[in-house]
Parts: sequence; C-alpha cells; structure tokens
Amino acid sequence: MEAKSQSPYPLAPAANGHERSDEESVAAHSKELKKKKRMKCLLYIVLFAVFQTGIILLFALTVMRIRNPKFRVRSGSFATFNVGTEASPSFDLRMDTQFTVKNTNFGHYKYEGGSVTFAYRGITVGQATIQKARARARSTKKVDVVVELSSNGLPNTNELGRDISAGVLTLTSSSKLDGKIHLMKVIKKKKSTQMSCTMDVAIDTRTLGNIVCK
Repeated sequence: MEAKSQSPYPLAPAANGHERSDEESVAAHSKELKKKKRMKCLLYIVLFAVFQTGIILLFALTVMRIRNPKFRVRSGSFATFNVGTEASPSFDLRMDTQFTVKNTNFGHYKYEGGSVTFAYRGITVGQATIQKARARARSTKKVDVVVELSSNGLPNTNELGRDISAGVLTLTSSSKLDGKIHLMKVIKKKKSTQMSCTMDVAIDTRTLGNIVCK
C-alpha cells in the first residue's frame, strides 16, 4: 500500500519537462516569426529603394534631359511672283513663310530675336526677322513672316538663266536663335537652335517645295 501511494510522485518531473518543452517551442516559433517579419520588412525596404532609384533615373533621363529645339522652314506661298527669262534672268518674290520652333523639352523655350538668311547659290537674296518669343513645353510654335527675295544682288546671272530655263530655283535658309530652357521655374539652361534648310521654287506652278532641313 505504501508503494502504491508513492507511485504518482515520479510523474511530476515529467510533466514539468513537457511544459518547458512547450515553452521553448513557443519561444522558438515566436523568434522565427519575428525573424520572418524582419526579413519581410528588409525586403520591402530594398524594393522601395530600387523603385525610388528607378523613378529618379527615369526622371533624369526624360524630364531633366534638355535637348536643343529645332528651327525649320515649314511652308511658303507667294504673294508676288516675278521671274524673268533665260535671256533676261531675274526674280522678285514676296513669300509668306511659316517657320516652326519645335521644343521637345518638358520646360518652355524662351528665345531671343534673330534673322533668317535666304540665299541663292551662296549669295544672300533675302532676310526674315524673327521676333523674340516663347515655345511652350513639348510643343511646336509656328511663326509667320513675309520675306522679300530679289536677285538684284547677284554678281552673275548666267546660272540663274539656266535655272529659270530648267524651271526650278533652289534656295537655302540659315539662322541661329539663342535662348534658354526654363524647367520647373528653377532650372534655366542656355540652348541655341540652328537652321540649315534647302528648298525649291517651282516656276511653272509658283510653289515652294522639297523643303529639307538638317
């Protein structure tokens, strides 16, 4: 009877050991969860940093990249069209010309006034005055100017006679406009745009065509 009454006591240490094992398991599980949370937070931070870096690079390569605007002859029509003959070569033209200033930047382009020189075989035959103005961001500004073109200053008209006989007068135009790109009302970057165009005056149809600009 005495042995039976003492038999339950050895079981107590086993129960305490089981409780300690459960506590250790819970602690280990809790530690593992905290570790996973820290790893997840670290991953989110890394992903956010990569995302921010990508946004900054995209911003730098697009918005902050400042390009030279383009200044071109777009079209022309003639209000006055007087052209001589092969035997008596000359021309006196009044051309309503449309120029364009193409600004692909994310800031507006404010340019100073300038002039466009028209030439026939390297000799100046007319000039157009360009007033200072502003081309809005990512837009093309159209500028209409009347140009007087005359052969009076040509030292030799032999080639002009041959061109009149062929029915085409080839002209060139050149110019340079100085200005600044204004970006976000903070950044101002000096930029100039140069024009170098060739064009043909078709005598029979009295039209301007084959405009090629570089």
